[in-house]
Amino acid sequence: MNNNTRSKSPARTAYSGPLDWRHLVEWLRSDGVISAEEAQRIVARCAQAESVQHPLLRLASVSVRRASDGKPLDVESLTQWLAQRAGLDYLRIDPLKVDVGKVADTMSAAYAERHKILPVQVTASEIVVATTEPFLTDWVAEVERQARRGVRRVLASPQEIQRYTAEFFALAKSVRAANKAGSGGGSSFEQLVELGKSNKQLDANDQSVVQVVDWLWQYAFDQRASDIHLEPRREQGVIRFRIDGVLHPVYQMPMGVLVAMTARIKLLGRMDVVEKRRPQDGRIKTRNPGGEEVEMRISTLPTAFGEKMVMRIFDPDTTVKDLDALGFSAHDAQRWEALVKRPTGIILVTGPTGSGKTTTLYSTLKRVATEEVNVSTVEDPIEMIEPSFNQTQVQTQLDFGFPEGLRALMRQDPDIIMVGEIRDQETAEMAVQAALTGHLVFSTLHTNDAPSAVTRLLELGVPAYLINATLLGVLAQRLVRTLCKQCKVPDPQATREALAEVVKPWQISGGYKPFKPVGCVDCRMTGFLGRMGLYELLVVSEAFKEKVNREPNTDALKRQAVSDGMRPLRLAGALRVAEGLTVLEEVLSSTPPLT
Repeated sequence: MNNNTRSKSPARTAYSGPLDWRHLVEWLRSDGVISAEEAQRIVARCAQAESVQHPLLRLASVSVRRASDGKPLDVESLTQWLAQRAGLDYLRIDPLKVDVGKVADTMSAAYAERHKILPVQVTASEIVVATTEPFLTDWVAEVERQARRGVRRVLASPQEIQRYTAEFFALAKSVRAANKAGSGGGSSFEQLVELGKSNKQLDANDQSVVQVVDWLWQYAFDQRASDIHLEPRREQGVIRFRIDGVLHPVYQMPMGVLVAMTARIKLLGRMDVVEKRRPQDGRIKTRNPGGEEVEMRISTLPTAFGEKMVMRIFDPDTTVKDLDALGFSAHDAQRWEALVKRPTGIILVTGPTGSGKTTTLYSTLKRVATEEVNVSTVEDPIEMIEPSFNQTQVQTQLDFGFPEGLRALMRQDPDIIMVGEIRDQETAEMAVQAALTGHLVFSTLHTNDAPSAVTRLLELGVPAYLINATLLGVLAQRLVRTLCKQCKVPDPQATREALAEVVKPWQISGGYKPFKPVGCVDCRMTGFLGRMGLYELLVVSEAFKEKVNREPNTDALKRQAVSDGMRPLRLAGALRVAEGLTVLEEVLSSTPPLT
């Protein structure tokens, strides 16, 4: 928790008792934060009517303007100033770093609300308690006596303490209630029979379970999670969120509660709740706190300690992102736009799982799906429901795979077809036939780079002459974390020469403004916030077709693609480093080396 605090300075205020807005105005004036004229204006505004608001919130509501630049001070700025004056660390609460169960065991919700405090960390030796009243300490001795630990106070925004006090204690209450409702731990390969204990299973519709699941989703949306993992372990269940490509532990849950949560989500996803021995897929549509519809794809998998569930959350803005927002450079955006406007042929998107292929395809198809054309897809599974597409789900249990789906689509008068993935010779041949008969076909392959897609098609048994007749281009892509704009700083250690060494024999031309991550509360001290795409676009030329016919090996195809204007993935990443958007380590870890 210390990584979210700022170092304290000696207290400058000999004061005891609850905060009063008049004292705050006077301290702001004496510290030179606001002018004497501004102090008079604030006093006049605040004296007009009494308020039960916390004094910091009240001052923020009347727009206290800083003397140095005239900008208004928000609640966070005022809290930081007060923390320094009171000699306390300032804390911006990161809910991912709070063990909610331990917090709720430390004190009751009523006690926390009465004293305007919130425990945020519990260790073997101390409890870190956030407060909104730095000069009220009458509760400290009582908490230390009850918890048998020392108390370290930090100052936090009254808005955050009010919000998280309600959320943390409500969640802990729901989990405790759900845990009491049943003690069954679900199906495990290490079942332990305990005599004299109830084996009652929690009901998926139990109100406490419903509340915990609702909290889980709202929390995930709020934290910008792309995936939610519910993982059964030997002693307890673990919840983790993937944020900007990195997994973060969120909560440890009693196994009975985790099993009930899994059952609740399976029920909502129209999955077989009873079946726990085989993997299942489902989907749920809900709304995020902003009121936008959110698609979630659900996958379950039997493990040694029970059923593991992963929920992938799809950004509602995905299908309306422009190429610049996806991360395309101007060079590749122009070539990609020209490619997707072609009336017939095959366009492939390649990359490993989680590299953003689906986002690129949906965003592209959304732009070409006008009322004049019929866009049809066959997917496994359907990632996001898009009203402007005609989407079909592969169902292998009914012998309805990609080849059968493509064959059926051909009788549906399509203009543009998207095949989720080309996995075998039959699907590849059907895609080629669709392109030959006058359709524009999009699909994906799992290859390391764009030229390798051609050799992969050859391996699948597609003749070179059919590849040349139908393939328009291949887009390879990766995702890298982007530097947090709030805290990144110039990197004096980075040099153009070091970057040039990595991308030899390519030259890095243009501007060079490298930055490095620092870490702040906005990015959870990681230094990174969000992700962007790196792209490698191969456009099939006549010279490239000659190579496919005469020298169809990856190295020769790569050399020709580069001659035709393809920029390798690592070069694309290096250019983003030069622009100060990411760091070289991110690029090196996610892109294949130049050869």
